[in-house]
Amino acid sequence: MELTWDTLKENMELEPLVKPPVDRVQLVKYAGASGDFNPLHTVEEFARQAGLDGVIAHGMLSMGFLGQYLRHLLGVKGDILRMKVRFQRMVKPGDVLTCRGTVRALQPDDRVAELELAAINQSGEVVTAGTAEVRFF
Repeated sequence: MELTWDTLKENMELEPLVKPPVDRVQLVKYAGASGDFNPLHTVEEFARQAGLDGVIAHGMLSMGFLGQYLRHLLGVKGDILRMKVRFQRMVKPGDVLTCRGTVRALQPDDRVAELELAAINQSGEVVTAGTAEVRFF
């Protein structure tokens, strides 16, 4: 379903976006793109010495997935005004994240929708949760 202002309703669940499994190449590429070269994200032995089971994804990667999800929903029909997230669980290589959203409130005068967002792993655990405000043209 194409997301437009006229199709939105409060408490409406939005079409999810399933991301491919997180892999180590993606973590290295993200380190380069973000400038975050903390070895917890790329060096297995370092992560284990730090008490982890292995490397973990950058928290901002899952936030980026939620930003991609918003852009996917809006296409060229709107703008992302604000996005706020909380990192709740670690993401590891092999995790499959599903981005989900729900319309929480509509501001008809401004054509602004307030959304609740979540990136959920394959075990059903919320790894990143937040809110966003988007404006439709």
